[in-house]
Amino acid sequence: MYQVTFSEQSMRELNRLDKLAQLTAIEPICQIQPRDLANPREPLGCFQRAGKSLFRLRAGEFRFYFEVREATLHTLYILHKSSLEDWLFRMKLPVSEQQLVEQDSKFWKYLESLTK
Repeated sequence: MYQVTFSEQSMRELNRLDKLAQLTAIEPICQIQPRDLANPREPLGCFQRAGKSLFRLRAGEFRFYFEVREATLHTLYILHKSSLEDWLFRMKLPVSEQQLVEQDSKFWKYLESLTK
């Protein structure tokens, strides 16, 4: 069993939840075993970023992005599923959601028009 640590971003995301929701959210990452990492299958995935192996765990409403550091799973990001941030991270685009808003508010109008 691994020890799980969290980055500042991950802790901010968790702290937005009440205590019970926090425990429910982190339970799946706490259950990861070495055999899971050796042969990742949904809801766990592995990809390369900047020469490092990173893992993504789909857990309810969240996506945990983490790396293995010896006997520790260090959670780099916790992102809400289906969010623009999550999509941008997976697609390796170097912009944040806030930068998109600042650059062009028409982007959001376009997204809203798709739901009508």
